[in-house]
Amino acid sequence: QVQLVESGGGLVQPGGSLTLSCTASRSIFSFNTMGWYRQTSGKQRDLVATITSGGGTNYADSVKGRFTISRDYANNAVYLQLNSLKPEDTAVYLCKADSTRRYWGQGTQVTVSS
Repeated sequence: QVQLVESGGGLVQPGGSLTLSCTASRSIFSFNTMGWYRQTSGKQRDLVATITSGGGTNYADSVKGRFTISRDYANNAVYLQLNSLKPEDTAVYLCKADSTRRYWGQGTQVTVSS
């Protein structure tokens, strides 16, 4: 059983930055694609960003130019750098990893408010 543990969320003012981390319980070499999604209360999970094993990235239009996803094979982690945060970025951010199965983390709360 694979575990994904997110960290790095918190309360930040508009225009601020955060770095989210997702650490896997096994080598991330086994995951074809890893990504970040976000979910607000009562709504579906929306894609934020994904990264493939070859380093290809994909971003939601709403975060392009502000967020950056990266993979760290040495630490079995995927990161999401969030810059120029807006109140509408407030959500629970969840990590996902795909191999022969799909795995989800429990999420970390990001709140953007003055």
